[in-house]
Amino acid sequence: MIQTVESLSPAGTLNPLQEAFKKHHALQCGFCTAGFLISATKLLEQNPNPSRIEVIEALSGNLCRCTGYQTIVDAVLEAAEMIGNNNG
Repeated sequence: MIQTVESLSPAGTLNPLQEAFKKHHALQCGFCTAGFLISATKLLEQNPNPSRIEVIEALSGNLCRCTGYQTIVDAVLEAAEMIGNNNG
């Protein structure tokens, strides 16, 4: 199955990961955003409570020239907390 960024949230709403990206300004031009969102989604499916190092490693295949990676990593970690709080 091929997953696209459009399939991450139902009915035009934002999922917790997308909300965290928005909150942390973890995107700029948008060119790389889809790749980061899909990679982070896969990470959080496999490891719902990743460490900062695990997030960095999981996203290491994605390149961004517009923003620093700090906001992206922060967004993924916050999404993991949000998802964890919704499941527990």
